[in-house]
Amino acid sequence: MGLAHRRRMLVLAICCTSLLIVTLDNTVLNVALPTLQREFDASVSGMQWTVDAYTLVLASLLMLAGSTADRIGRRKIFVAGLMIFTLGSVLCSLAPSLELLVVFRMVQAVGGSMLNPVAMSIITNTFTDPRERARAIGVWGGVAGISLAAGPLVGGVLVDSVGWRSIFLVNLPVGLAALFLTLRYVPESRAPKPRRADPVGQLLVIVLLGALTYAIIEAPRAGWTSPLILGFAGTAALGLAGLLRYEPRRAEPLIDLRFFRSAPFSGATVIAVCAFAALSGFLFLSTLYLQDVLGLDALHAGLWMLPIAAMALVCGPLSGRLVGGRGPRIPLLIAGVTMTASGVLFAAFDAAASDGTRLIGYVLFGLGFGFVNAPITNTAVSGMPRAQAGVAAAVASTSRQIGTTLGVAVIGAVLASGVASSSYAKYAEDFTPASRPGWWIIAGCGLAVLVLGVVTSGRWARETARRTAERLTTEADEHATPPPPVTNDR
Repeated sequence: MGLAHRRRMLVLAICCTSLLIVTLDNTVLNVALPTLQREFDASVSGMQWTVDAYTLVLASLLMLAGSTADRIGRRKIFVAGLMIFTLGSVLCSLAPSLELLVVFRMVQAVGGSMLNPVAMSIITNTFTDPRERARAIGVWGGVAGISLAAGPLVGGVLVDSVGWRSIFLVNLPVGLAALFLTLRYVPESRAPKPRRADPVGQLLVIVLLGALTYAIIEAPRAGWTSPLILGFAGTAALGLAGLLRYEPRRAEPLIDLRFFRSAPFSGATVIAVCAFAALSGFLFLSTLYLQDVLGLDALHAGLWMLPIAAMALVCGPLSGRLVGGRGPRIPLLIAGVTMTASGVLFAAFDAAASDGTRLIGYVLFGLGFGFVNAPITNTAVSGMPRAQAGVAAAVASTSRQIGTTLGVAVIGAVLASGVASSSYAKYAEDFTPASRPGWWIIAGCGLAVLVLGVVTSGRWARETARRTAERLTTEADEHATPPPPVTNDR
């Protein structure tokens, strides 16, 4: 028998609280980057690592956390994640150097990796009615969008009023409250057929993402054709080749490549990468421009992000209702058009130079990002066997983190290649032309959301999803343990 409606709503609220603190820490540090640059004498690549160390570990471990939770218990992993994340947050607030801050951000991310995919799996198994589940995922998507977009605003308030260390300390009471409520109200659940661990696959994921991110971030400093960068790029390519060769041979792989036979699932994965790359790059460029070029303090720079957060607040739940009632196509089309328009506005028309056009660009981007979250998540988990809900949700969450990591790495590398670091005046003068290719990349990500939204939401795409779900369910039934024979004994 399912949980009562009030209990389900409470479970949703607890899961959204964990999402709030984990995703907030994706972007809350952005407005503190100039402060860290001054306090720790950090380079552009050093600032990139404070963001990407967190998202890189999240992306590397999310699928492991999802499959482990399906195997040994979702609440157990969720509780462990809350404890580690809270501890990592306290350590970050005490970091005496940039290098240790990066290390403690990685500790934070280990805990965070146990929260988001597991929370989505808990939601999927709590809300079994498809329409009700779509609405719950809409709320989830709205919280994700709000927390990501509001991160700079929250960070600006805290950095200017208390100091940058406070942005991590606020996680302590929230994390402890979520831990108490989880132990009291969230029921335990696990997959009927536990999945075995895949240490080789996990190692290959870490090698692929770690080497690729390092190569992109450090290339402007070391040189794109230097032996170091070419070596890391080659290592990333070997990691990808190893995954593609090794994972299909396992009965229970870390990454079930059969999921990608579904066009909507594959489309949602790529859309997540593009949308979150656009968001992280957008916030990275905007924060540095507002503070380093216009000379705003952290609070006022954060206030400029308010339109993005406001549009995410309004559009996230609306997108969830549209997905539940009409499917994912309309929200994806809206997201693709508005995100592309925002990127073009900054790239081609220098929208950042004027308050009015800058506001329009921020509103357009926030509107698009607010609509994109719900269709990503709902498409990733709908149609998949509930026994693999954790893995499917983890792939969707991993796609987001990979996008966030690549957005900061690629756009930061493009910026670093174009700015002169010899003096502040020269840096500010070179920033606008150096950032223009980054804005075009953001526009291209929006265009990819638009095209994929059209291609992967039609009749053909839905048919591939149906066939994939049937195949996965059939194969799961064939490998399931047969029930004991029925006897007449009483």
